[in-house]
Amino acid sequence: MEIGKKIKSIRIEKQLTQEELANRCELSKGFISQIERDLTSPSIATLTDILEALGTNLPEFFKEDCEEKIVFKKEDMCETYDETLKYKLMWLVSNSQKDSMEPVILTLDNGGEYPEDEPHEGEEFGYVLNGTINIKLGNKKYKVKAGESFYFKANVNHQILNQGKKTAKIIWVSSPPSF
Repeated sequence: MEIGKKIKSIRIEKQLTQEELANRCELSKGFISQIERDLTSPSIATLTDILEALGTNLPEFFKEDCEEKIVFKKEDMCETYDETLKYKLMWLVSNSQKDSMEPVILTLDNGGEYPEDEPHEGEEFGYVLNGTINIKLGNKKYKVKAGESFYFKANVNHQILNQGKKTAKIIWVSSPPSF
């Protein structure tokens, strides 16, 4: 990282001259100029003073500007298949476990079931693309057909099952991530 260039960029954004910044930090205009041209490096204390005068701080200044990924292609997705329980899980957004929701496509073969989840914080949403599923919430059971959706708080044991005669496929979103 070129510290000087970044300081200069923030200074210009704040519409300050080098002299105005120098006065706020009790430094010389020449020293600010040298810092901005990366000819010298300020001490941590001096850098902290400069950043404070610019309305920011060390953590914000050094935070990497990572462009947020918006579009996820087929090669970004990963999937697993469980032969015993007869389900396939495809993560639609790579590394979504770090975000506040996690979308997947769950495919359940005839007789397939996703393992029962214990109660946890958050909510679950799903849309059935094809087939019919059953959702167990505690000791209640709900049938959801293609074209229908479900939404529930995950505060009881819950499970998704396919007791129908054909494969069922759903878009399933858990918030926070739990897959």
